[in-house]
Amino acid sequence: MTKQTVLDRQSIAVLCLLAAAAILVPVLNVAVAPGSPFHLSDHLVPLLGKYICFALLALSVDLIWGFCGILSLGHGAFFALGGYAMGMYLMRQIGPRGVYADPVLPDFMVFLNWKELPWFWHGFDWFPFAAIMVLLVPGILAFVFGWFAFRSRVTGVYLSIITQAMTFALMLAFFRNDMGFGGNNGLTDFKDILGFPIQSSSTRIVLFVLSVLALAGGYLLCRWVVTSKFGKVLVAVRDAESRTRFLGYRVEHYKLAVFTLSAMLAGVAGALYVPQVGIINPSEFAPANSIEVVIWVAVGGRGTLAGPIIGALLVNAGKTWFTGMLPEFWLFALGGLFVFVTLLMPRGILGAAKDFWEWARQRMRSPAAPEPVSQAAE
Repeated sequence: MTKQTVLDRQSIAVLCLLAAAAILVPVLNVAVAPGSPFHLSDHLVPLLGKYICFALLALSVDLIWGFCGILSLGHGAFFALGGYAMGMYLMRQIGPRGVYADPVLPDFMVFLNWKELPWFWHGFDWFPFAAIMVLLVPGILAFVFGWFAFRSRVTGVYLSIITQAMTFALMLAFFRNDMGFGGNNGLTDFKDILGFPIQSSSTRIVLFVLSVLALAGGYLLCRWVVTSKFGKVLVAVRDAESRTRFLGYRVEHYKLAVFTLSAMLAGVAGALYVPQVGIINPSEFAPANSIEVVIWVAVGGRGTLAGPIIGALLVNAGKTWFTGMLPEFWLFALGGLFVFVTLLMPRGILGAAKDFWEWARQRMRSPAAPEPVSQAAE
């Protein structure tokens, strides 16, 4: 297969690994006895599901950074907005089962003495509406932001700073109690989703499988985009934006389209993340979270699609280990990892693996050098 096809060898390998995860994790959780070393506990299933959601978020960043050269330091905002859209649906499902037993108002609104449901909460008791909002809210924000930024030809570090300012402003706004999103505490105490108990083992398994399917679908969508003619223009914009504009392409339109698509993918990741962790609060808007996503992409390999998935899984697994064993050293380890990858593996883990594989193939193909003949033998 050529590199231009959607299902190249790398894509087939990624999809096979995701399919294996979607099958093995439920089997190891349900069919293997709890005393077995191969058993996956109910705690690990949502943890792995969280990693998968982070992988989808990293994939969305790689689509714009790796193939269009747009370094967004605010993609955590789109992730959080998708999470809040799902959290609002889950809060509406609580009904009279809340602490204050109000059939309409969430507990935090009753506590703050709100008299009626805000207008922007209406419709979130219906799952299809919430699912549309998961895509629409991040997409609209990205479209409006990109429309002004790309038409003004804001690029490079200036665009990165503006995206970071955007997510910081949203974080400050969502911390306010009068915004109607739970303030500092956010949205939590979810009961069920689509009528199924959210804490049950079967529901967590289904959410994990849905996360894997979303990641597989996101990967195929991104792969289709970057291998199309549209994707070739994106790469041209990344490598020589002025020359691409000189050739007659409306560069801002291409940037706007891929930026909006990337934001919607991040929103889907956030929506799948919330029911598995059980909470969404303004800390998800923190600029440090968006910077961490960029590190995942750099560690895995920018511009490879599969690399960011690997980077997100490995870095978050390391974060779980460090925060459990040596929490005070995690930030130092993360910074050291980023410096190490930047200096010694600029193409990331996947790029380094490909370079090593090509070197090994060339060594295997090249004939062995003939041994010199001594004068005595002559």
